Amino acid sequence: MASLVHDYASVDEFDGATRRAATREAYSPVMVLLTILSTIGVLYYGWVLLRPSNRGDMLPWLLVIVSESILVFHGLAGMWTILAGMRDRRDWSYQAARAALYDANDPEVLANIDHPSQWPLRMDGRVVTVDVLITVYGEPLDVIRRTAEAALAIRGRHATWILDDGRSDEVQALASELGCRYVRRLTNNGAKAGNINNALTIAKGDFFVILDADFVPLPGFIEQTLPFFETATVAFVQTPQTYGNLHNVIARGAGYMQSMFYRFVQPGRNAFNAAFCVGTNVMFRRAAIDDIGGIYTDSKSEDVWTSLTLHGQGWRSIFLPETLAVGDAPDTIEAYAKQQLRWATGGFEILFTSNPLVTRRKLTLDQRLMYFVTATHYLTGIAPGLLLLVPALEIFFDLRPVSLNVGMGEWLLAYIGFYGLQVILAFFTLGSFRIEVLMLAASSFPIYMKAFMNVVIGRDTAWSVTGASKRAASPFNFIPVQVVTFVVLVATTAVGVWRDILNSQVAIATIWAGLNAVVLGAFLIVALAEGRRLRHEDKGARAIDAKSIALGELLAAPEPRSTPYTLVLAELRAKEEDAIRLDLVAVPATKEAAS
Repeated sequence: MASLVHDYASVDEFDGATRRAATREAYSPVMVLLTILSTIGVLYYGWVLLRPSNRGDMLPWLLVIVSESILVFHGLAGMWTILAGMRDRRDWSYQAARAALYDANDPEVLANIDHPSQWPLRMDGRVVTVDVLITVYGEPLDVIRRTAEAALAIRGRHATWILDDGRSDEVQALASELGCRYVRRLTNNGAKAGNINNALTIAKGDFFVILDADFVPLPGFIEQTLPFFETATVAFVQTPQTYGNLHNVIARGAGYMQSMFYRFVQPGRNAFNAAFCVGTNVMFRRAAIDDIGGIYTDSKSEDVWTSLTLHGQGWRSIFLPETLAVGDAPDTIEAYAKQQLRWATGGFEILFTSNPLVTRRKLTLDQRLMYFVTATHYLTGIAPGLLLLVPALEIFFDLRPVSLNVGMGEWLLAYIGFYGLQVILAFFTLGSFRIEVLMLAASSFPIYMKAFMNVVIGRDTAWSVTGASKRAASPFNFIPVQVVTFVVLVATTAVGVWRDILNSQVAIATIWAGLNAVVLGAFLIVALAEGRRLRHEDKGARAIDAKSIALGELLAAPEPRSTPYTLVLAELRAKEEDAIRLDLVAVPATKEAAS
């Protein structure tokens, strides 16, 4: 078999380079040391806040205690999980199963020596079948095409399916062109989960891969994940979400925000059999999904709920921390807000409707704790919003969260011991400190508050997809709370500076309010830049549409937007109007001539 793989060494080298870049220096001694120091810093900060002698006025103290308790709990849980995740799950049985995936003497392998996507896959000496399911719901055709073409090229024989919940004739034609199987359903019941369950009534493979339409798989996806299923109790193998479109502040912030989770937290959850599915870049055992009656459909976070149900039935999960697919992070404030709202709503649904600590599901204590961390994770996004109130209470009402007995040196030591070491750990694990992450984390509290309230009052949220083809709305439609908060912070900082000048000393509250105003102001500057860009793009699109309509009138076409000439104009968007006119000289003068 070595000779067969040797012909594709260049592809393997590319995959390896990509994966190494995404997982560099994982669990090095320095990272472990920083994790231990961060744990000590978290504990010290909690001790300073909770000492009775340090307590200040009740209202700001409660705001700080509630907020920081959430952050301290999740900080400790994160450190614990990271330290548990240093073991590589690819043991001897995995390596043996991977080595036996292909039979070098199989006539089908020999007949398709240059077409590895046709090589039969073997587990336990028998041929197994794999389906690759690409979920589609309104994404641009070029995005779907690149994913489908890459899916077809995955090594190991498999069937590639496009599951079109957008009911698009263009997508159907694309599937036919590429040679993919195509599934369309009459309704959108159950959203993405319903789409997958519908496809599973037709696709009958032993295993199936789920890919979002914007995640392009690498050729070795099946080779890397399938061998884990040598263990009969493994239900699914999840791989990271790695992003390839980190071209602006929002995309970088959204992408880097996930880095710690995928590189260290999810691998750590392997130790507790609590790594959960994230909805894409995952392979499932068909028998496991049949055992629980299909993908969970009663939530927008069908991935976590499905994982919880599988773990409750005694199935195992594996997280493989290697990049096997590259996709798109949300790159507008609208896309980011909708993504985070959907994810946070799913987490709070688990907290309120199936609290892992008290649920009747047959989970281990480790799993209960891990899923409780998952269900409460987005409370850490609400905490910064609560903390924004504290400096205003001190500056306007002289209410302090800690006693005046706590000197600035002790307070700074505790604060830096917690937040400073977290920043250093992020600096090390990401290769550099990402200011975009800090900006988004500090500015997203209204999203998580809205998700919390949606679950409390039972309000449903519409399904949305990263990368959908409709034009983006103004970013300020989604951040009115941030705008108002920024104005309040600027006023608070101004009053604080005036007060400090009168008192001839600088107060922590003034610095606190000023820093928050700077961070939130940076976010609003990004929103302004995005708004200008979207207006410019929209103006350009309207100009193209106007040319299309004028051309349609010239040709007496009843629906100019559906004519092939619109496509010609779309390809020429970057050209000057004179160039467009020259290119249109060859266009037939009438529809009859065109036909």
